[in-house]
Amino acid sequence: MSLVEQAIARLRNQQAGAQRPVLGGAATKSALPPMVNESEDSARSANRLAIDINTLRAGGYLPETSKERQFADQYRRIKRPLIEKALSGDDAGGEPRIIMVASAVPGDGKTFTSINLAISMALERDISILLIDSDVAKHHITDIFGLRQRKGLLDALTDESLDPEALVVPTSSRGLSILPAGTRVEGTAELVSSNRMRQIVTTLCARNPRRILLLDSPPLLITNEGRALVKIAGQVVLVVRAGETPRHAVQAAIDMVDEKQAGGLILNQVKVGFTEGYYGYGAYGTPGDGP
Repeated sequence: MSLVEQAIARLRNQQAGAQRPVLGGAATKSALPPMVNESEDSARSANRLAIDINTLRAGGYLPETSKERQFADQYRRIKRPLIEKALSGDDAGGEPRIIMVASAVPGDGKTFTSINLAISMALERDISILLIDSDVAKHHITDIFGLRQRKGLLDALTDESLDPEALVVPTSSRGLSILPAGTRVEGTAELVSSNRMRQIVTTLCARNPRRILLLDSPPLLITNEGRALVKIAGQVVLVVRAGETPRHAVQAAIDMVDEKQAGGLILNQVKVGFTEGYYGYGAYGTPGDGP
């Protein structure tokens, strides 16, 4: 049985739980552990976004306190191979420092995963993380962090005179910054699939060779934007909600990703080992791959 078949088979008998789409906030000093900050000028540093951990947790975007250690261990397992490939210089599947977090359909916990993965990865001492709200139709990351009034990705796509780096919002968590979705416009599918989009991510990567771009993507099966982002990502992580995401949808999403881009499949809301948890992590490929 292939890794894909094994992973999908586990979905049938697992307990699923809904996540609450409540907005987080940014009002007080962050309680996040210290991280290494990327180079920022003094003006931007003085205007850092303060991340309110308690608000994020209350909104369902961080694990409850009792499961914090368990989540930390899970995300260490998830991030390690992603970081190793990102820093390997192996660009056979595209720029490996561009990591796309995707799902087949809505409601699989993709944004929850993006936020927690970004925070976990930013704890590393030798890299910085730029979390990009690439779900330009829904603006989940933008809303969660209170950045709706900020210019962002869409503004850079429509106005080529804008420097995308100037739109990056540093946060009070060292090593973590955010690029909001920006001003809503029509024709986002064409914008995301344009050469300008490639120029933007290339520019953001070039500004810091130790920076990793983490793209919170729209669902692959229902948006053209998601399909366009696959073409620029060097690694793709697929989030699947156990017991909910249809098997055929998972397979269809996997089929959109080149084997060289495969960053892993995360089973959300599963029991891991002997303790109840939320995430299981494994590789994925195509039917017929070895076990």
